[in-house]
Amino acid sequence: MRLDEFDRHILAELQGDGRLTNAELADRIGLSPTPCLRRVKALEKQGVIRGYRADLDPMKIGLGLKVMVGVSIAVHREEQTTAIQQAFKALPEVVSCCLVSGETDYLLEVVVEDLQAYERFLVGKLLKFDEIKDVRSSFVLRAVKHSSPLTLDHLTT
Repeated sequence: MRLDEFDRHILAELQGDGRLTNAELADRIGLSPTPCLRRVKALEKQGVIRGYRADLDPMKIGLGLKVMVGVSIAVHREEQTTAIQQAFKALPEVVSCCLVSGETDYLLEVVVEDLQAYERFLVGKLLKFDEIKDVRSSFVLRAVKHSSPLTLDHLTT
């Protein structure tokens, strides 16, 4: 999809504040509200804007432990990989899951209350899957950089 300067500006503004009203957004990007809304709706329909959400502080809601979990699977057939991916998606503790190259097959971001909750997750849920060959856990000591907006400057029309 080709994004013009207005589209990039819309995306940058919404990444900074997804709660902007259409009138506020239109004013910031220099369009009238009707064409601004039309562009936002087109970006949503095309899947460029996947959704809107609140950015929660895990510590303030009692989820004080983040663990990056490398998972290797035993068999790399489509049926098994599809099954394990669906299983990862269904685990509420897993907030992101990426298929990766390298020493592991998947990298999971797991957020739980504390070390005991992670042990319950690991032993009671994750290690129950037959597809899993190996699990490597790395405990996050401190987040140096949180999720940040995608850079749009390099995109051309």
